[in-house]
Amino acid sequence: MTRSLTFALMLAALVAAGIGLSSAKAQTVEALTDRADLATAVAAAAPGSTLRLAAGTYRGPVIIDRPLTLEGDPGAVIEGVGRGSVIVIRAPGTVIRGLTIRGSGTSLAGEDAGIFVEKTATGTLIEANAIEGNLFGVFLKGSAEAIVRDNRITGREDLRMSERGNGVHLWNAPGAKVIANDIRWGRDGIFVTTSERNEFAENRFADLRFAIHYMYTNRSTVRDNVSVGNHVGYALMFSKGIKALRNLSQGDRDHGFLFNYANDSTVMDNAVIDGGEKCVFIYNANKNVFRGNRFQGCGIGIHFTAGSERNTMSGNAFIGNRFQVKYVGARDLVWTEDGIGNYWSDQPSFDLNGDGIADQPYRPNGLIDHILWRVPRAKLLLTSPALQVLKQAQAAFPAILPGGVVDTAPLMRPPPVAAVPSKPRNPS
Repeated sequence: MTRSLTFALMLAALVAAGIGLSSAKAQTVEALTDRADLATAVAAAAPGSTLRLAAGTYRGPVIIDRPLTLEGDPGAVIEGVGRGSVIVIRAPGTVIRGLTIRGSGTSLAGEDAGIFVEKTATGTLIEANAIEGNLFGVFLKGSAEAIVRDNRITGREDLRMSERGNGVHLWNAPGAKVIANDIRWGRDGIFVTTSERNEFAENRFADLRFAIHYMYTNRSTVRDNVSVGNHVGYALMFSKGIKALRNLSQGDRDHGFLFNYANDSTVMDNAVIDGGEKCVFIYNANKNVFRGNRFQGCGIGIHFTAGSERNTMSGNAFIGNRFQVKYVGARDLVWTEDGIGNYWSDQPSFDLNGDGIADQPYRPNGLIDHILWRVPRAKLLLTSPALQVLKQAQAAFPAILPGGVVDTAPLMRPPPVAAVPSKPRNPS
């Protein structure tokens, strides 16, 4: 073997050994106790290392500026000092797992959070934590492809709702996913703005303003979530291309679903049960498809207003709402697709040929409804002979019916809906 070849082999061996040492160092696991200075330990850790926190309380705030895994044994707590965010993540690929995180500041303008993730921290994973008593739970500010999964996030119950932050707040966080979290006592459970390609799935929400709140966010999915006892379940606003699938709203005070300038979206197999004012409120929302949903036990099943156009309604069930539909307009809206209409619990029709389609079209609103909506004081005349004659005339002469919703092929039975629970959900 020549001297030059021997030297080359020795050099290659040294380089390989150096790479191995570097890799081993990056993958080291350092165990910390509650006497450790966590910020100092993080600053001294090699990129790619894991810091494992034993049970105990560690003082925040902590800034993670290199890829690390920060995980805790049961009972490991990182507690802030009541100012700013408790953990700030700046490095890509960071993992925060198994910790209790509390003690952020209370500045909405300062965006104080239990975990604040900056734009540079792409691909962050936040899972299996108890994030409690912070202003914002998790704040993703420009951090793409982040995952927030299987956390319990509780906000500040002692603050007024307008003073609270959101459970998970996303701003321009394309591709981020929020999955299987329990979120309570914030302003909104999940708030997203100026983003795209997000997925919010299998989360549970209670004691909030909105469970999920969309603003200026496109091409995203909301699926298999449960909202119980909030002001509004799912608010889709100024967004397009949203898929809302198999979500449940139960006992939400105002609306199960709220659509405001939300367009080109698909709303399928959802359920609003025992709601308050309106199961669904649609304001200037166009070209959406509503199929296979159940709207049950609300003051109004669906309220259409402000020029909402070209929406498809088929295969839905309207059950036991005080008013099935509220629509004050002169045009007919035909809610039938390919010969399939919707189920209406108050339709009086028969099905003589047994094809599952009622023999008569269904109109949820009559002339009396329009009068009452325009002149609420007319309720005093509901039992008057004049209105009774008007009702009979309307039934005998359909030509005098006002414009509005007409279902030309109403269903005789409600379709099954996957989002309907077998028993009532408990928000706790």
